[in-house]
Amino acid sequence: MDITLEQPVRARLITAEDQELPVAATLRYAAADPFAVHLDFPAEISLAEEAATWTFGRTLLQEGLSGPAGTGDVHIWPCGPSRTVVELHSPFGMALLRFDTFALRRFLLRSYAVVPAGREDVGAAVDEGLQSLFGNV
Repeated sequence: MDITLEQPVRARLITAEDQELPVAATLRYAAADPFAVHLDFPAEISLAEEAATWTFGRTLLQEGLSGPAGTGDVHIWPCGPSRTVVELHSPFGMALLRFDTFALRRFLLRSYAVVPAGREDVGAAVDEGLQSLFGNV
């Protein structure tokens, strides 16, 4: 079954000048890609004026809600009892976003209702990854 869930979420973009700007985004989870969480941003908040999607592991989100987690381009950590910070790195710079922890936890719990933790189909994910790498070779 190909179930996709989406949840609008509000964030605060923390600027280099320590200002906080409101940002609307969408969290997305698809049963067809059970290990991944997608964070979609609309074009109007992008410097390139294009919609942007960040994809990272569902386990990273889970770990980041209770303690510092992540290596590479995405880092997540709690910021007090009710906020969670998501740090995104790209070749163009870094974005620091603060989310309401309850909203992230709610999304994560909804994703587990779609595909429970430990029940992800590893074989299908590997097949899909190999197909995207090698095509019909």
